[in-house]
This record gives sequence, C-alpha cells and structure tokens, in this order.
Amino acid sequence: MVRARTDGTGRARHRVRKAHTRAGDGPPAVEASDLEARVSEAHAPHEEGAGATGAGVADARTRILDAAEELFAGHGFDATPTSRIAEQAGVAKALLFYYFPRKDDLLAALIAERLPEQPLCRVGSVAKRGDLTGSLVRLARALDLGGRRSRVLRAILFRDLGSHPQVLAHRFRLRTALVELTEQVLDAASPFTLDRLRRRQAADTYVSLMLVEADHRRFAGVLPDLTAAANIVSRALAGPAVGFGLA
Repeated sequence: MVRARTDGTGRARHRVRKAHTRAGDGPPAVEASDLEARVSEAHAPHEEGAGATGAGVADARTRILDAAEELFAGHGFDATPTSRIAEQAGVAKALLFYYFPRKDDLLAALIAERLPEQPLCRVGSVAKRGDLTGSLVRLARALDLGGRRSRVLRAILFRDLGSHPQVLAHRFRLRTALVELTEQVLDAASPFTLDRLRRRQAADTYVSLMLVEADHRRFAGVLPDLTAAANIVSRALAGPAVGFGLA
C-alpha cells in the first residue's frame, strides 16, 4: 500500500508498506527511506580509515549467516525465529529481510555456500596404490564429516531433513558426490581393476558409515569403527565375487 503525505517543505513523501500472510514470518512494514537508511548505516565504515561500503555489505551478510548457522545448529530451523537471528547478528530485522526475504532463503544460502556438493578432497592426497584400507581411512579423516567445521551438515541435514525438501535434495546430491569420490579413491588405491558393481556397493557402504559416524557425533552416541569398516570393505573387494553383498 502506498500513502502520500506532505513534509514541512510541502513536498509529498510516500510510505510503502507490504502485506504478509503470516504474522511474524515476513519483514516488518517500514518506510522505504527508513530501510535504505538502515542499509546505508550497516554498510558504512565503523571507524576512520575503514574499507569501502562493499566490505560493510559482506560483513553484515556474513554476520547474519553466522548467526543463522549457529542457531539452526543449536535449536533447529523451525524453532529459530528470524528476530533472534537478527539480534544475534547485531542487525535490524529489516536488514535481515533485505538480504533474505524468507527464512527459507537463509537455509538455502547456508546449504549453497557452506555445504558444497563436491567434497573438498583430492583423490591423490589420500589414495595410495596397494593400500585400500589406509586410503579409505585417510579419506574419512580428510573429509571430517563430523568435525566442527561441518556442524551444519550434522545438525541441519539430519535434524531438518524430513521437513525441508531443499535439505533432502542437497543431502542426496552430497551423498552422490561422496560415493563417486570414494569410488575414485578405491580405483586409485587398488592394484587391479575393480568390478564396477562391487566398487559401487563398497563405496556406498563406506559412505553410509561415514554419515552415520557424523550423525552420532552430534548425539555423542557410539561411533562406528571406520578403520575396521575400511578393512572389511577392502577384504571384500579383494576376495571372490561370489556372495559379495555390501549394499
């Protein structure tokens, strides 16, 4: 809705308000000029000699994502209101909605920017020819799926999996990438050519255990022995094909 009023100089000012379907779920109604002022204030250098406004833009957005990551990981997506995210980030709620119009946009940004689909690990850094077991163990350590730097993976992908389709889709893509990476490690480490089906079953099994281990770390549960699992997978790959079933 647009309303016009006059200021002290007789010029018309316009107030722009947006209607939202759910109370508390959308950005608060503010004057367009007020929002621009808040954004400009957030972008302004905080001290003399500070960088250009671009640095302020990145800083405010990063603080919002940092706060959302911590709160989603600690309390879950649905239980975290945007007002709390804004408060923890030290920004006005209107500024949060300037960057992320919906709370789902925050989740999507965390997934896209902090949970890359391609695991950041080079095959050559973990695979050693003739050492299948050691190569798998080094892969798990390099990925560190249950480590502190992957708390979004542990908390968001597992906790909010059922209620958010974009999380489910990302988990599927991430798991596919992990399986493909594990297959590449197995190929690079094996002294002989592996059967494609057995290789896929072995990789799928080991990735499943890595993801279980990551999830159990969040709950401080009993952790699977990835070294023992790597040894079993390696022996199965080296043995006869008859009776081989890891899936």
